Amino acid sequence: MITGMHHTGFVVSDLQKSIEFYRDVVGLTLKDTRERDGGPISHILGYENTSLKIAELHHGDGYMLELIEYVNPGSSARPTSERNVYGACHIGFTVDDIFATYEHLVANGGQKLNPPIEIVPGKKGCYLQDPDGNWVELVELG
Repeated sequence: MITGMHHTGFVVSDLQKSIEFYRDVVGLTLKDTRERDGGPISHILGYENTSLKIAELHHGDGYMLELIEYVNPGSSARPTSERNVYGACHIGFTVDDIFATYEHLVANGGQKLNPPIEIVPGKKGCYLQDPDGNWVELVELG
């Protein structure tokens, strides 16, 4: 039985660049970096001789974002940037000033998708992408 939420994981092209975006721009805390090679990780992922670089970033509420750079096998670009394809995912953050946060992220490597808008009275939202095209949702609750 599921007992809780543990983390969200994103595949990235350059682990250090993504750490800098999520730590220095988004404001998460880097808790750990490590490398995993072969053995159990190869079994879990279904690739022979798997080699990964991994970073764990946390928010004060304990939730973790796991960033993964595939060294072997290498990664390839996603064939589309559309948000409505099967397998598309995002991470959502609550913010206190959605307009300022959106502009800050875009000015520091985030990719614009749509500007913030009021969804219903007292709730604003928007989507953007991180430097690798992973989707980020911002939500401001009034």
